[in-house]
Amino acid sequence: CSLYCHLYIAGITMKLALAVLSIAATASAFTSVGVPSRTVSRSVASSEVFAPVPVRAGTQLEAAKQTPHGGELVDLILKSDEEKEAAVAACTKELQLSPRQLCDVELIMNGGFSPITGFMDEETYKHVVDSVALPDGLIFGLPVVFDTDDEDLQPGDKVLLKDGDRNIATIEFTDKYLPNKAYECAKCYGTSEIEHPGSLMVATERGRYYMGGKITGLNLPVRDFPCKTPAEVRETLPDDVDVVAFQCRNPVHRAHYELFTRALDDPLIGENGVVLVHPTCGPTQADDIPGVVRYKTYEVLKEETHNDRTRWEYLPYSMHMAGPREAIQHMMIRKNFGCTHFIIGRDMAGSKSSVTGEDYYGAYDAQDFAKEKGPELGVTPVPSLNLVYTDEEGYVTADEAKERDLHEKKLSGTKFRQMLRGGEDIPEWFAFKSVVKVLRENA
Repeated sequence: CSLYCHLYIAGITMKLALAVLSIAATASAFTSVGVPSRTVSRSVASSEVFAPVPVRAGTQLEAAKQTPHGGELVDLILKSDEEKEAAVAACTKELQLSPRQLCDVELIMNGGFSPITGFMDEETYKHVVDSVALPDGLIFGLPVVFDTDDEDLQPGDKVLLKDGDRNIATIEFTDKYLPNKAYECAKCYGTSEIEHPGSLMVATERGRYYMGGKITGLNLPVRDFPCKTPAEVRETLPDDVDVVAFQCRNPVHRAHYELFTRALDDPLIGENGVVLVHPTCGPTQADDIPGVVRYKTYEVLKEETHNDRTRWEYLPYSMHMAGPREAIQHMMIRKNFGCTHFIIGRDMAGSKSSVTGEDYYGAYDAQDFAKEKGPELGVTPVPSLNLVYTDEEGYVTADEAKERDLHEKKLSGTKFRQMLRGGEDIPEWFAFKSVVKVLRENA
């Protein structure tokens, strides 16, 4: 093995060792659930930071059937150059946002995370971790936190948040605290093992401290894929029919397409309902296809399969792979975008151990949790069909194929990727030609 190889392995080993130490440092959470995170400092009360800020008067809320989460759609983006210049002038420090932080800031300031108006302070963070709800009892799937290793950042600081040279937002920090990361992971992901991608992210990507703070929006990020705000998406949706959201983080293949188009025939969906295909294009797992490439596959498929009952938009969201709790987060976000229903697939936002390959969640855990919390959230979960392809009838449900003794065709994801890399023909029953072309051009 070359010197580079030895150094690479050593680097990976060191990173994992640090991750173990990071999680282990708070392992006391599992012997005493009531042990609180240690507060470094705090100032403004959470009720001031998380009061909803309504959108300006207009047609945004009339343009969709669904009520925003918490009752009002947050819009924190300043409208005039004078306001923006004054906000920037009040800042005493600058920070570059990580890709995950950039997604969170965008969804805070455009209302995707309504009703919150900033990163969660310690009280709010703990309440969401423990209760899947904000302190006032409003359901909320996962904590939204600003992480840092900076010892100099303190409550009261007003900081300009940037993406490269672009001013994105300002934040006024309200408190700074040491989170109990092992406890957070165990509650939110169901495990603190670093073999889980969410736990690994918390241990190795996030900084030592979390900070609460009020966001003021300046400019939306410039991305290779356009991400409309909730208000903009609502303006495009009909206000008199159901809107069912379909979430994905991978290219859409034939089975996915059949799944979300057939969902419109579900008895839970009213007459003339439409589907909003709303893929996440932010950071996901390390081995996932990059967001820009995924976006290109969606665009060619949108053109190829155009119909009036299917809408396509893109979401700047950072995946946690948190299974049931992430299903709630996705439902809440799509509620803010105007959706009344949400398709829940088998093992939604699920993940496997990077060591054993075992699933962390049961196939229907997310569906069951969504059914339990759906009425409280105000979004109706629509269980996805378990579709298979057959020689005789094309795509049918697995139950129908079994009852009629139809001949199923199967192609695993691993085999598909091998065929893709090897230049082999991909069967059209499995994948759209236009999508395959994009994937090969961007391999």
